[in-house]
Amino acid sequence: MSKHELPKTYDFKATEARIYAMWEAGGYFKPFNDPNKPDFDPSVKPFVISIPPPNVTGELHLGHAMFVSMEDLMIRYHRMKGYSTLWVPGTDHAGIATQLMVERHLLRRGSYP
Repeated sequence: MSKHELPKTYDFKATEARIYAMWEAGGYFKPFNDPNKPDFDPSVKPFVISIPPPNVTGELHLGHAMFVSMEDLMIRYHRMKGYSTLWVPGTDHAGIATQLMVERHLLRRGSYP
């Protein structure tokens, strides 16, 4: 392969380990305000994203994949910037849709007025 030619496929084994080691050596995964350290400052807020659970319909679409990818990117970015980060499962974000689906299910079973 010449100097200006890209390989046809990406060889992650040859690349990712080197990059990850560089990130670790550079301290990119160490928060600057670690609650386990004596210099912890509680006034510095962590970066937190609450993950909504899947909706009751069970139907996933491209929007779900896009937002999970964006949340992952934001958490990783802030973590690499040194912020204490937390990506935690949260509460249902689609309460009305959930209620509608449960009511329809109960109507089909004949156990809803």
